[in-house]
Amino acid sequence: MEFFVTRVLGLLATIVDASTGAAIGVGVLAALVRTAKLGLRRGTSLDSAMSEIRITLGRWLALALELALAADILRTVMIPTWDEIGKLGAIVVLRTVLNYFLEREIGEEQKKAEYVLESAA
Repeated sequence: MEFFVTRVLGLLATIVDASTGAAIGVGVLAALVRTAKLGLRRGTSLDSAMSEIRITLGRWLALALELALAADILRTVMIPTWDEIGKLGAIVVLRTVLNYFLEREIGEEQKKAEYVLESAA
């Protein structure tokens, strides 16, 4: 039974890791498409366009960080040694700090974008 659970959790962690890569890829593609659309559109201010692109990419990166953390937790559940738990703790702290600052920057970009839209109106 333990072998089966380990195999299932390992497969699930691999799927979540692949989802992490997919989220980053989709975020980059979405940012590139948005850049191309805004670059072709006339009358769009560069500041608001860049802000929208950064917000879009930032949200995808935040999702990718959460998925990567989930995969690490799944792997640690399979091999709960003190060394692995310590590594997971460090990873959790690092990714939480990264996610915090990323979310904060997204919020600031949203405020900037709203201000640009209000001042244009």
